[in-house]
Amino acid sequence: MVSKRFSLLVIIRITLLMLTLTGLAFIFAKTELFFNQIILLSIVIIQVAELIRFITFTNRELAKLLLAIRYSDFSISFKGKKHGKSFQELQDAFVEIIEAFKKVSVEKEAQFRFLKVIVDNVNVGIIAIKEEHQIELMNKTAQTLLGVGVPNYWKQLQQLSPQFSREFSEMDDNERKLIELNVKGDKLQISAHVTRLKILNFRYSIITFQNIKSEIEQKEIEAWHKLIRILTHEIMNSVTPITSLTETMQMMLHKGENLEKSIDEISEEDLADIRFSLETIQRRSEGLLHFVDDYRKLTRVKNLDKERTDAIELLENMAQLMKPELQKENITLELHLKSAFELSIDRKLIEQVLINLITNAKHALKETENPRITLRTYFRESEKVIEVTDNGMGIEESKIDQIFIPFFSTKEQGSGIGLSLSKQIMKKHKGDLTVKSEKDQGASFFLVFKY
Repeated sequence: MVSKRFSLLVIIRITLLMLTLTGLAFIFAKTELFFNQIILLSIVIIQVAELIRFITFTNRELAKLLLAIRYSDFSISFKGKKHGKSFQELQDAFVEIIEAFKKVSVEKEAQFRFLKVIVDNVNVGIIAIKEEHQIELMNKTAQTLLGVGVPNYWKQLQQLSPQFSREFSEMDDNERKLIELNVKGDKLQISAHVTRLKILNFRYSIITFQNIKSEIEQKEIEAWHKLIRILTHEIMNSVTPITSLTETMQMMLHKGENLEKSIDEISEEDLADIRFSLETIQRRSEGLLHFVDDYRKLTRVKNLDKERTDAIELLENMAQLMKPELQKENITLELHLKSAFELSIDRKLIEQVLINLITNAKHALKETENPRITLRTYFRESEKVIEVTDNGMGIEESKIDQIFIPFFSTKEQGSGIGLSLSKQIMKKHKGDLTVKSEKDQGASFFLVFKY
């Protein structure tokens, strides 16, 4: 209907224009009608302009609509304009579009403000950086932790908090790091995490961080108490028999108050007892020295000497190394190396971790029929994984959370150092060592390396 009305109005305007041109042509040669010629020519020009305006009205209105959307200017209105019924439905449609965009814009603004309130009230500092130079977002917690205002550019933040900026610049994507900051005389323990992503062809860096000083202090206190209990237990176990045997030998060498036996008064039986006591003291002293040496190893993991290592080649070499020892126990060692990848590792340390895990698995298989150890490689999300699995006795649920604690061991003669040291080595590689196990269902240890 609108199209027919529009076409009819165009035809009427063209018809009137043709009639006017015909009249102008009829009187064009008559000089005495000069003023009539001027009037008709003016009417022709007006009709042409009106025809052009009428035909291009839709384009102008559409351009106005698109510009309003482009610049989010929803104050423009198409109501109240008299252009005839042929454009009324078009104007109504434009008005509906403007109202819809206005509603979406208001909802978007409300959601943004709602999100900003949440971000400002979380107890985690958040900084969003665009293209490594423009700060798009910095919440109140971040300002408070760093003791700064709201800089607009990354260079400004580098000047205001150079230590934090330097630590961030050295962090890889999806890396977590513990940073010690000195802010206005206060020392803060900051746990920071960096995520880098690309949105609409722009690179963004999202930094989240929080002060965990109080949590660390509490954990340190708990760790010290636990360590003191362990050290006290081990030392007392060694010192008590040493003290007891020393008192016994002193009694053997005394015959009364303040009187000591002479050489001739010491019997062969007493000498044998003294010799036995001295040997026992020596063994317990050596045991205590070994304990102290194990503790020193645990606290002194050396700096990494990294090299590019093929995971499959690494495990194949480990299999060749460990197979002779496992074959003596009739243990089958299987390799499922379907995923090939390279690792940047200190090879000697990772080999030590694998030897510890395979050795532990061997002990867990002593009473198992058809004992088997399996080494696997695979990818898991953003991680490269080496898995060491056995079908042995498994680990009790009550003990599985304790096996990485220093000096805790499920074996009678175990030192409790191997798994703790292995986990430290993996942490040094910015990875992790985890375990899954059920009683009598075997155990799986996972060497997890981040991309």
